[in-house]
Amino acid sequence: MRGLREKIAIVTGATRGIGFAIARRLAEEGVTVVVTSREQQRAEDAAGRLRADGGAAIGLATVVHEAASAAAMVGRVLEQFGAIHILVNNAATVRDNLLLRMKPQDWDDVIRVNLGGVFHCTQAVSRTMLKQRAGRIINLTSIVGVIGNAGQANYAASKAGIIGFTKSVARELASRGITVNAVAPGLIETDMTSGLPQTVREAFIADTPLGRAGLPEDVAGVVAFLASDDGAFITGQVIHVDGGLVMA
Repeated sequence: MRGLREKIAIVTGATRGIGFAIARRLAEEGVTVVVTSREQQRAEDAAGRLRADGGAAIGLATVVHEAASAAAMVGRVLEQFGAIHILVNNAATVRDNLLLRMKPQDWDDVIRVNLGGVFHCTQAVSRTMLKQRAGRIINLTSIVGVIGNAGQANYAASKAGIIGFTKSVARELASRGITVNAVAPGLIETDMTSGLPQTVREAFIADTPLGRAGLPEDVAGVVAFLASDDGAFITGQVIHVDGGLVMA
């Protein structure tokens, strides 16, 4: 895709699943990828896998929901590479339960990581992108944030919050040439979704017009497009990668 070669990208929570697929696709396009994880070894291992395939990557331990950690990570990237062109906010957690059984801590943890992490990392890179007068920010939300899902009030609220955040920040940063978009996956084949009960999986697939679950690569391709020059005139949008499950 146009304009990706030699760019610098941060992909949070990129050691597996959708995050790793995004990191790999960007690396294939010639982007230098900074892989983040809470654990340094896991981040380094994922970056090593990208390098083994011919990509350029480093791993950095980052606690995305802590402002100081997010800022320190951005500072290290700038020190080593001098610029940040792309931020993909992918890191997330789940603590599923029905509302009446949900512990306050489970609510707080999901909101803090999923929504707070997007806030802290975006704030940390925005200053650099404003100076550059260019940048791409792509936030991973979910169709659950659009339509809701029983047993996931905390997760759905965090992902819906990302949508509102995306649209607001897109308006704030557009005048400096920075685009901000969200990608909302449906049912995607990952470690996280492999634990879903078979009846739940079958129900999702039955409601999906394309009749299958998606692959992490389906999401990665859309993220790469939004990060490229081909997506330069798209901002404030939520793109559903869900096989047609949500048509709104």
